[in-house]
Amino acid sequence: MNGIHDMGGMHGFGPVPVEVNEPLFHAPWESRVLGMAFQVVAAGWSNIDAFRHAIERLEPATYLSVGYYGRWLRALETILVEAGLLEPGELEACLAAAPARARAAPSTAPRQGAFTGVLRPIEAPPRFTVGDRVLARNTDTHAHGLGEHPQYVYGVRFGAVELWGADAEPGSTVHLDLFEEYLA
Repeated sequence: MNGIHDMGGMHGFGPVPVEVNEPLFHAPWESRVLGMAFQVVAAGWSNIDAFRHAIERLEPATYLSVGYYGRWLRALETILVEAGLLEPGELEACLAAAPARARAAPSTAPRQGAFTGVLRPIEAPPRFTVGDRVLARNTDTHAHGLGEHPQYVYGVRFGAVELWGADAEPGSTVHLDLFEEYLA
């Protein structure tokens, strides 16, 4: 939660460029990366939390220079290496060899849903109620490959001054949905 991806309140990066009528994909490879991400999750090699965590671990220079789907591609590469499906450096070696372009045949495997939904049974009652003051902390078992840990999700409001200090815009707030284990 404290890396280059968490740029809220950081200064010195210049204006955020806004592209009028921006297309969903700027190049065909971006749509392929989106498809690969869904397949990696559907195959059970990763999950949405581990995918996010892989993006969070990118080097700052890479994070800022490769664009949205470039970050997704780098995250996929990391996930596939960590899952043992690729060897470190294998992609670079393949690209250096300039392989002939081949088209894969459509899969004949039965389709399965990429996402199983978000509701999980929870036996314990919620620890917090509306109006409770909480502290946020960094934790995520699913992102670190330790399995799911179903729990309640709370809508938490933070005052901008709490997050960014006296230089924050007065009266501004940030609302986040946080799992119970993120709170103390």
